[in-house]
Amino acid sequence: MIRARFCPGPRFALGTACATLAFTAAAGAADPESVSIWPDGPPGRQSAPTVQTVTERSQPPDLRDRSVTGITHPQLAVFRPEAPDGTALLIAPGGGYQRVVLDKEGYETAEWFAARGVTAFVLTYRLPGETWSAGPDTPLQDTQRAMRWIRHHAGEFGIDPSRVGVIGFSAGGHAAATLLTRYGDAVYEPADALDRISARPDFGALIYPVISMREGLAHAGSREQLLGPNFGAADIAAHSPELQVSPATPPTFLLHAGDDEAVLAGNSLVMYAALREAGVSAELHVFATGGHGFGLRHVDGKPVAAWPELLYAWMRSLP
Repeated sequence: MIRARFCPGPRFALGTACATLAFTAAAGAADPESVSIWPDGPPGRQSAPTVQTVTERSQPPDLRDRSVTGITHPQLAVFRPEAPDGTALLIAPGGGYQRVVLDKEGYETAEWFAARGVTAFVLTYRLPGETWSAGPDTPLQDTQRAMRWIRHHAGEFGIDPSRVGVIGFSAGGHAAATLLTRYGDAVYEPADALDRISARPDFGALIYPVISMREGLAHAGSREQLLGPNFGAADIAAHSPELQVSPATPPTFLLHAGDDEAVLAGNSLVMYAALREAGVSAELHVFATGGHGFGLRHVDGKPVAAWPELLYAWMRSLP
């Protein structure tokens, strides 16, 4: 059992400045560190302040499945491998932009990759529907800053700053795809010298991602949380990553299940098509079964269980 300390600030729902969160980890894994990406607080304000809350959703209770809402102090949980191979992954878990799911798409993924030499960073990013002044660009502020933070500290972790990628799941896949396509957008005022560092990922992986905001493809819940109830065509275009792809978009790996009824596989298909049209190196896997939100769980006996090995092999094949 590993314990990670999260220090989101004085308005933490559990009544302490720092709460200790326990989770199951791979044997021999080191205790993860937790760092704030905005030491002086994130940019912008909330019109309706929230209280950061961790909820245990697991059934049975011995299998951790926590979610975080009301995020006011975005943080990175750091998973250091015993023998770093120089590669790093920024991990954006899903949660429909209503919450950030810590375990099955965050910590468990980080443990899997850290066991293979990849330094992993799980991001608890702010949620766009929680009245931040940046609105739908709020998660992008956090993913840009997290990417810059990792590169700035690369030497401390044995990371090659030219081998830093991002992986996102579900709505976290939308956050990752937005970073892949809009890494250079000025969505916040520079806070310090760290913000002069490039936020461009060297590669990306999108796992059953929310991509398009267009009718017929959009995951309605994520779209409403991202854009609010009164959005127009310009909002849809600005926040549909498949419409933002350019030849400068980093190489991208996509994976989906064909029977995903929550986020249609068409999201991955349109993103893959846009990448190929732009001449961007891309790899797409669509499995017949798997549903949605499986992470590293609920895949026993299914071909989709191979996804992390497929991704790892693709990462190792990159120049």
